[in-house]
Formats: sequence, structure tokens, C-alpha cells
Amino acid sequence: MTVESILAKALGQDVAQLATAEKQLLLARLLARLAHEIRNPLSSLDIHVQLLEEDLAHLAPQLKEKTACRFEIIHGELHRLENIMKHFLRLAGPSALDVEQVEMDKVIGHVCELLRPEAATRGIEITMQVAEKLPAVTADPGQLTQALVNLVINSIQALEREGHIDVSANLGSQDGFLRIEVRDNGPGVPPEKLATIFEPFFTTKPEGSGLGLWIVQQIAMAHGGGVQASNTSAGGAVFALYLPLQTKRSPNG
Repeated sequence: MTVESILAKALGQDVAQLATAEKQLLLARLLARLAHEIRNPLSSLDIHVQLLEEDLAHLAPQLKEKTACRFEIIHGELHRLENIMKHFLRLAGPSALDVEQVEMDKVIGHVCELLRPEAATRGIEITMQVAEKLPAVTADPGQLTQALVNLVINSIQALEREGHIDVSANLGSQDGFLRIEVRDNGPGVPPEKLATIFEPFFTTKPEGSGLGLWIVQQIAMAHGGGVQASNTSAGGAVFALYLPLQTKRSPNG
């Protein structure tokens, strides 16, 4: 489904003749409206999960230790959804980053641990390789985590069942940029789709919403970096996220 058809259905008007900038503005407003609609039930869900956790602790204290890990994951995912909503809301206005010094090994480790249980149910292995003594980057840790989560989930959905995903970080060949790479041994990206894969609502997977890779691109650009997709000679896909070590400039510019 194209951006034009999404906007036409949502807004009830033909947007095919609008300029690209106007379409992006309408899309940003649509996402902001969507975020407002989702935040209320999301907040209610967060409250009731907390109440359920308290009830279980009182009624069955012996289950507290067994369920602690699962509740931690649920709270973490609810927090991540809230951050997505905040990101959508920011699309209607100036982009803002809450930056700090970020150590990539910790971010990558967290993302891998978060998604390994889901991957394992599909027979997919997730590994990480981080070069030694990587410099910290100035970034928004929440948005950076979201970008990596989206890239790994994209690979999980592409593999469907059985396979391997490797998440790595190194200084790479782009001078002044840290390269974070998510590589899988799946079917890869059709060559004719490589130029459009980061467009909003574009997806080739039944599980996908078409927003995951677009959000990754928006986060990368907000940091002064970029994201690229390619295929390996064996057919798997490689998504490379570039973050500037100092100045904000695109690795393609």
C-alpha cells in the first residue's frame, strides 16, 4: 500500500497531486493523531499490569520470583511503546533528542537479550559482535534502542523460522562514523525494492506495518547519521546504521 492510498483512506481526500513535502506533513499529522488515540489505552494497560503484578504478589507470593522476569519484559515493552508514541508526536513538530554519552555494547546487549526469547521460539539465533574500545557516541539512548529493535525485528520477520542474526558495531570504513550492522541469512531484499524499503508503510512481509524501517531512518537522520540496506553474496540482508562520532553530517553527503 502506498503513502498516497494510506493518506487518502485516512483523510478522505485525493493526495496524489500533492508535493512530497506536503505528503510528509500530512503523514506526520496523521501519525500524531494516531499516537494520541493509542496513548490512552496504553496508559490504562500499564496501570492494570501493575495492579495484576501486585495482586499476584499478595495472592501467590511463591509465584513472584517466577513471574518477575516476565513482568519486567512487559513493563519494558510498554515503556518502548510509549517512546514510539512520543516519537510519533514529535513528528508534528521540531525533532528533539534527549542525548547523552552512549556505550554501544550496552545498547546492543540489551536489544539482543530483549529479543532472544521471541527469536528462540522461531529457531532463530541472535549473536552480537562489538569491537573493543569503541568510543561512546552522543545519542538519545531510547531512540537508538528503538532503531536497533526495529532492525532486529525486521530480520526476525524476514527469516520467519530457523536462521541467524548477527548484530555488530565497529568504526567501519566511513571516517568519523560508528557503523552498527544487523545481518541475517534470510532471503534478502529484492534488488528492485532496495530504493523504496525505507518509505513509510512500505512492506513485503505479512507481519510488518511498513513503519519500522522508516522510523529507523528518521532516528538515524535526527542523529546526523543514516541507514543503508544491502544484500550479501549469499542472499541475506544487511542493514547498516551510521552514527557520527562528533559532527552531525550524513555518511552519504
